[in-house]
Amino acid sequence: MEEDIRLMKGNEAMAEASIQAKCDAYFGYPITPQSEVLEYLSREMPKRHGLPLQAESEVAAINMIYGAAGAGARVWTSSSSPGISLMQEGISYIASAQLPCLIVNVNRGGPGLGTIQPSQGDYFQATKGGGHGDYHLIVLAPSSVQEMADFVFLGFELADKYRNPVMMLSDGAIGQMMEKVVFKKGREVKKVDKPWATTGKTKDRSRSIITSLFIQPEKMEEVNLKLNAKYEEICKNEVRFEEIHTEDAEYLLVAYGLSARICHKVVELGREKGIKVGLLRPITLYPYPYNRLSELAENVKGALVVELNAGQMIEDVRLAVNGRIPVAHYGRMGGIIPSPEEVLEQLEGFIKKW
Repeated sequence: MEEDIRLMKGNEAMAEASIQAKCDAYFGYPITPQSEVLEYLSREMPKRHGLPLQAESEVAAINMIYGAAGAGARVWTSSSSPGISLMQEGISYIASAQLPCLIVNVNRGGPGLGTIQPSQGDYFQATKGGGHGDYHLIVLAPSSVQEMADFVFLGFELADKYRNPVMMLSDGAIGQMMEKVVFKKGREVKKVDKPWATTGKTKDRSRSIITSLFIQPEKMEEVNLKLNAKYEEICKNEVRFEEIHTEDAEYLLVAYGLSARICHKVVELGREKGIKVGLLRPITLYPYPYNRLSELAENVKGALVVELNAGQMIEDVRLAVNGRIPVAHYGRMGGIIPSPEEVLEQLEGFIKKW
């Protein structure tokens, strides 16, 4: 298949990918560090396929997503941390109504208005629900501009497959950095039939009703049980991760997204110094690769979790290893990105304790 090679920012790459994925509409509100998404779509989308619309707020945007997804459209939105917080009520409604859509968080530092610099402080929000009630998003964590584009296609595919919202949890660095991106010309993009959609056409079929309101407790429990059955299916089929030099590793790094890029270099530097270190990079943060981490814990002496936060994913790593090995954390906050040498120094310090 012929390739279309471009130099793009991460935000631009996912915007272009959404057009190529035959997205019907984008609803969003500009916020740094992802404002290029709306700028790119406003320029390019009307020429080719779909409707880009700047909503009056993030609250309006997510409710537009709710309505358009309910009508069967392929839709998405993007924002950054404070904006995603404003969307949480709508995201919970969408999850309960079982509507497919893509939501992108180009994470910035917090709490509060914080900084426009990159962070991974929204891990809990993305993976543990974020809004009210018992629900889960499928959460993808890109670590490159290429994956910012690729995960748009994957996100729509998974959203349609499971009738579930998908979140791409990125950060300000990957959103703003420029790298080579390869798009496949003539890529076949399939859209699934959505007989449940509220299209207004009721001839030869019963009405479609979409709601997240279930007054009767028995009905609400029934909905929750169906959702949990779906989440079990997702956990069984959709766990994704990458391993680097784990086959003989004595020490394990666990990191996702931008932190994983840094840790990839740490593995190289560590092995040059004779330290047998490997890396597990979760690609899906939900479902999380608990089983693989549990297997790796059988053969390593300790794990270091590297994040751009005060320690969030470390809780899932500790759950996976279940106390069999020591698990340490190293994180920087406020938009500060650690160097590979800095992380290696921390690892060497923990090794002495282990």
